Amino acid sequence: MFDHPAVQFGRTADDYRRHRAGFPGIFFERIATYGIGAAGQRLLDLGTGTGALARGFALRGAAVTGLDPSDDMLAQARVLDAEAGMTIGYRSATAEATGFDDAAFDVVIAGQCWHWFDRPRAAAECHRLVRPGGALAIAHFDWLPLPGNVVEATETLIRQHNPDWAMWGSTGIYRDWLTDMAVAGFEALESFSFDVAVPYSHEAWCGRIRASAGVGASLTDHKVSVFDAAHRALLADRFPGEPLVVPHRVFAAIGRKPHATED
Repeated sequence: MFDHPAVQFGRTADDYRRHRAGFPGIFFERIATYGIGAAGQRLLDLGTGTGALARGFALRGAAVTGLDPSDDMLAQARVLDAEAGMTIGYRSATAEATGFDDAAFDVVIAGQCWHWFDRPRAAAECHRLVRPGGALAIAHFDWLPLPGNVVEATETLIRQHNPDWAMWGSTGIYRDWLTDMAVAGFEALESFSFDVAVPYSHEAWCGRIRASAGVGASLTDHKVSVFDAAHRALLADRFPGEPLVVPHRVFAAIGRKPHATED
């Protein structure tokens, strides 16, 4: 994914590999009904990170390529690929300048990363990369802060340790992404969302938060350690039971590149 100068996921690549499992299986089932991820489909996973989406689609038979500007993240992706017994082709590049040929893919997908891109440039690049009749899909899998829940408490703690972090309070719905698609020339826009509860042990939730933009990707190692100790104390005091049941929302927006018209 695009590394903002103040947010570099390569800093937290190991935690990212171990604690960010990615989209749930039901996401792949739901998006398949929109023609995304079919067997044999040429699919580019933008901002692939540790390759969670790439592996999910490859397991379902798509011909997947992953792209990310962070070599550290791609190294972790290859470790996970090896553990899964598969090989996925990766390229180190940005979403705005991928280096692939025109109409090289049937589908381009961006999971949990569109907000890090120069969105108009990335959308234009996606339009160039997708064949006529192909699709761009933008997907998210966000935790949900609700009054009194562990997410709200964790986000409050992150803001205390990182006042510059501005990504708190998400509803998990991204209507502006549909506008990005339309401006770039995609049509037949659709979207869907659904909620799922994800169980976490204290250890797994601490790792998941360390691997987030507001903590491991933007704080120094010392500050991450200080935050992590405070986070563990918060969980022990206010949320001692395990597993923690953390609400999440899946969201996806899908657009189609029009077929070429004859003169």
